[in-house]
Amino acid sequence: MDAIERLIRPRSIAVIGASADPSKTSGRPVSYLQKHGFAGAIYPVNPKVGGIGGLTCYPDVAALPDVPDVGLVLLGAERAHIAVRELSERGAAAAIVLASGFTETGAEGAARQQQLLQAAGSMRILGPNTIGLVNLTDNIVLSASGALAMDDFPAGSIGLVSQSGGILGSLLSRAAARGIGLSKLVSTSNEADLELSDFIDFLADDDATRVIALYIEAIRNPLRFRESVLRARRAGKPIVAFKIGRSEAGALAAVSHTGALAGSDRMYDALFRQLGVIRARTFEDLLDIPAALGAGRKLSGRRVAILTSTGGAGTIVSDSLGVAGFATPAPDTETAAQLRALQSGSHANLDRNPIDVTLAGLQPDLLRAAIRILLASPSYDALVVIAGSSAVGSPALIADAIHDCLSLSDKPVIAYVSPHAPEVVSVLSRRGVPAYTSAESCAAALDGLLRAGMPEQVQTSTSPLTAADISDVPAGALDEAQAKALFARFGISVAAEKVVAMASEAEQAARDLGGRVVLKILSREIAHKSDVGGVAINLTAETIGDRLTAMADEVQSRTGQRPDQFLVQEMISGGVEIILGMHRDALGTAILLGMGGVAAELFKDTTMRLLPPEGGLGLSEARAMARNLVTWPLLDGFRGRPKCDVEALAEAVVAFSRMVAQLGDRLAEAEINPVFVLPAGLGVRAADGLVVLNV
Repeated sequence: MDAIERLIRPRSIAVIGASADPSKTSGRPVSYLQKHGFAGAIYPVNPKVGGIGGLTCYPDVAALPDVPDVGLVLLGAERAHIAVRELSERGAAAAIVLASGFTETGAEGAARQQQLLQAAGSMRILGPNTIGLVNLTDNIVLSASGALAMDDFPAGSIGLVSQSGGILGSLLSRAAARGIGLSKLVSTSNEADLELSDFIDFLADDDATRVIALYIEAIRNPLRFRESVLRARRAGKPIVAFKIGRSEAGALAAVSHTGALAGSDRMYDALFRQLGVIRARTFEDLLDIPAALGAGRKLSGRRVAILTSTGGAGTIVSDSLGVAGFATPAPDTETAAQLRALQSGSHANLDRNPIDVTLAGLQPDLLRAAIRILLASPSYDALVVIAGSSAVGSPALIADAIHDCLSLSDKPVIAYVSPHAPEVVSVLSRRGVPAYTSAESCAAALDGLLRAGMPEQVQTSTSPLTAADISDVPAGALDEAQAKALFARFGISVAAEKVVAMASEAEQAARDLGGRVVLKILSREIAHKSDVGGVAINLTAETIGDRLTAMADEVQSRTGQRPDQFLVQEMISGGVEIILGMHRDALGTAILLGMGGVAAELFKDTTMRLLPPEGGLGLSEARAMARNLVTWPLLDGFRGRPKCDVEALAEAVVAFSRMVAQLGDRLAEAEINPVFVLPAGLGVRAADGLVVLNV
């Protein structure tokens, strides 16, 4: 058996440091294993006790009658490595180390963690600083969490991997209280050995798991994460992730605009989007969305029917759905007629949505009939049934009524429980009806279903590296002319321009370029030229000389540096200004595309894609980036404006990404801002650029 398989489905378990007192933390694991029906062998290890819970207690690992699949180590950080070494020497598959006091505490703890790994040898380690794991499918509890003191944990189809032990216990108890069934729960914590991706791989193959939920603090191995997520997606298992650390407060901006627009959380957004991971925006979403996905139904559109017997609750749900982008259209003529045939009288409100069937809460047969009609209606893609106060006394009536209709359609059906009625929520969930106590949760669940049902979002196109000669490119910050020359080597069209040093040269350059021109200082030290008066537009051969002298004076007064070179550039008009940049952090390297110009940081309309492991982005990915922008209509002919050359923009994105990929770690920062996207057929022009290369 594979080591992780033996860890999660052990046939025998050694509990090292077990206590005979079940009220103590070290006494819980044996008690929990017995309480929840573990069918294999349990070997308590404690030299001071003869027996625990009716089981023989052994003085050490060497004395065990058989080789355990798993050792649950309850010893402190100073002694844990001793038990780990003994388990490894006996041939155990894995050890779970619950103790804290390792890398999370500093250098001394890091040394302890390394000692732990050395003691393990080829044996796998879960933890340390973990709360353990719970396999509800097979009644295997390898944990000391107080949350397991509860008597009933419904088994289900949601697998959970958490990098926090406390959160695992929190989600387990919350799910149990709501009647949401989980399959496997694993706390990876310090991830000295086994980490997030190992258990995503396991759950991808686990027949009992239909949905994978992740609580993420940091992805330590992005490449492994990418591979495991893609494997799970190929197995048809949606992944929902809640990533903490969304705040960017105190982050230092880099030299480029991109540095301010990007950030670690934006990088996670990009990674999740490319891999098709559904991001949970709130902690509640981490249960709410998987609960809906676990029902196994697909949502193909945004039209939702709301069936209620209480008008106020129906309005609240309708409002939340509308904010989330869903539609709640009135029933079509035939559907309305069928509903009216169920209930007559002025108290029935059946021609609009929410569909208020006043007596439905008191008459299960009426509720069943209304549900059948709405599920069969071509006007709706999903149904929300509101459980009002009448459900409190007999929760099984509404749960059974909804459940009886589920086989008639594959459309999603969820419930909103209006009163405070935890029992109603639990009964509905256990009957296969995802149930929620907030309207916002209903919207989040449906949004998760919609995203899970979208066409494959995983990055599918890449481009090979461009073999451009970059051996002569100097280290450090390049000036604008050098930066654009580098872009041109990779096939990016740049604005026509000339480097000058004095007024007379600027006048000749303006005549050579023709028409109106732009004058800029040329400097490797000053990145944001417009901030110091180093840019002037709409100049001619007659005006550029005087402006050059005045510009030199102004820049000197603001910076203390007098520029000795200038750039005379063709003046581009009639296009849309876009920013194209790159950002690198521990998660990888990303390409950023957004609304550009001097106000790029003000608009903050950007989208990002991480580079694939090899090569640059592909054309299909670059086109998708442009369409993801809020300001996409400006590129697509908004209000009669000419359509822009989006294909040329996509080609520029691909070329830029190839440059970033080829330069690799040598590249610290790179940005084109703006790149003008001209009308269709006229291409793009890089009008300004910034490149910083590591020494």
